[in-house]
Amino acid sequence: MQFINFDKTNAFKKLAEHAKTAFLFRDKLDAKRVGECITPMAAGLKYSWAAKAVDEECIKLLQTVADEQELIAKYKALLSGEMMNTGEKRKVLHHLSRAQQGQPVMENGKDIGDFYRKELERFCDFASAVHGGKHKGSTGKDFTTVVQIGIGGSDLGPRAMYLALENWAVAEGKKKLDAKFISNVDPDDASQVIASCRLEQCLFILVSKSGTTQETLANELFVKDKLAKAGLDPSKHMIAVTSETSPLAKNPAYLDSFYIDDYIGGRYSSSSAVGGCVLSLAFGSGTFREFLAGAAEADKLAQETDILKNAALLDALIGVWERNFLLFPYTAVLPYSQALSRFPAHLQQMDMESNGKRVNRNGEPVDYSTGPVIFGEPGTNGQHSFYQLLHQGTGIIPLQFIGFTESQKGDDVSVDGSVSQTKLKANLAAQIVAFAKGQNSEDGNKEFIGGRPSSLIFGKRLTPLVLGSLLAHYENKVMFQGFVWNLNSFDQEGVQLGKILTKKVLSGNFGDDALEAYSKLLGV
Repeated sequence: MQFINFDKTNAFKKLAEHAKTAFLFRDKLDAKRVGECITPMAAGLKYSWAAKAVDEECIKLLQTVADEQELIAKYKALLSGEMMNTGEKRKVLHHLSRAQQGQPVMENGKDIGDFYRKELERFCDFASAVHGGKHKGSTGKDFTTVVQIGIGGSDLGPRAMYLALENWAVAEGKKKLDAKFISNVDPDDASQVIASCRLEQCLFILVSKSGTTQETLANELFVKDKLAKAGLDPSKHMIAVTSETSPLAKNPAYLDSFYIDDYIGGRYSSSSAVGGCVLSLAFGSGTFREFLAGAAEADKLAQETDILKNAALLDALIGVWERNFLLFPYTAVLPYSQALSRFPAHLQQMDMESNGKRVNRNGEPVDYSTGPVIFGEPGTNGQHSFYQLLHQGTGIIPLQFIGFTESQKGDDVSVDGSVSQTKLKANLAAQIVAFAKGQNSEDGNKEFIGGRPSSLIFGKRLTPLVLGSLLAHYENKVMFQGFVWNLNSFDQEGVQLGKILTKKVLSGNFGDDALEAYSKLLGV
């Protein structure tokens, strides 16, 4: 198995040559192409790439990329526990957090998969105990709200997953507790969340792998101060999700501590205790286990070598084609589901923190573009916001739509001959074709040149199983793209410099006159 820069492969040269031959997919998009360009995904989802600027020859060349860069072999090496995080010299094991069987991954005589499974059982049992009234707050009242305190991957993924399932849980009678999230060190964030809760019935989850995350610990002290001032015992209102070696572990200041390790990065931690505690408390452990099952099914499908049978791999390779050869620097993720309102924000971190790199896995500069800028909002809201630029702007931005045939709650009303869910789906279908085919007009203001490529992930209804599949699809897509570009997608040194300088400002030892000047401007 070789790790080489993308531009040193034969496939790179052939794709660069193929890019000179324009494929006018706007003229090829018809019912036949829509019916043929579909790849199955896990949990009944499907990936449609009919409106992408790829022809048969391009697909063949993308298959050679997968083969020449040994993408499936590298994925299987990751799954088996080989060291893939070259920056931090660590294994990458987030897939193992949802795998209930398979080859053991050992480290210093410890079965890591068994460790994850035991933690899963522990926090699921804890959630059941809370729901059964075994754990109560200081005044003896049942908990009604769980509040997660964390930042980055300890917030974005779990928050997005909670919001994605909240309506489903209400409709299915699965909702146990309300969930809220505190992330920003800005005190207005914590203050607003606490003001919306009955503190005596709140259970707080402090999430920090190291136990030293500055923003998270500041918010913990903010919350503990509010609890104490309300006459409540903070130790009866808090649990921790941390590593076994952190100062939060086995600490009597918390009702209990649940453990993760350095082999699961924050942005990939929704299927670990980081997401599992809050989701199990909010919706029950059965719901979280369904979510894990969907992710595990997607992970299994991602091992398929034929790119036309592997949606995550195909999606990744089409993204590489658009980034490196069609020279598109952005990708918009557009879910036509209000439940996925924060999903683009989670994908933004996952993708940009993973593949926003200018050096390869050995720390050497690369001579080609890597991760794109990711952004997005739910439809139809986005249509009345930034779609103007997407349709008629000077640049082309590839699009990824997500849609479902049914709403989560089934609560709807008919207006002008159709219900709202039908209107939502009609808008989605219309946008795909409008972006692809455009519109000719003698009036330049009404001219749409089309040729704006998009893909569509679609299914029946957003459930825990489907959500797990969807999450794993994107996690694996980002991983495959990192392998193509020969990056280490599993560290994030780009967030470190700001932390170092922040500590200098707070200590008063600036070491830089500009840093001191800006600090004084802001009243530090």
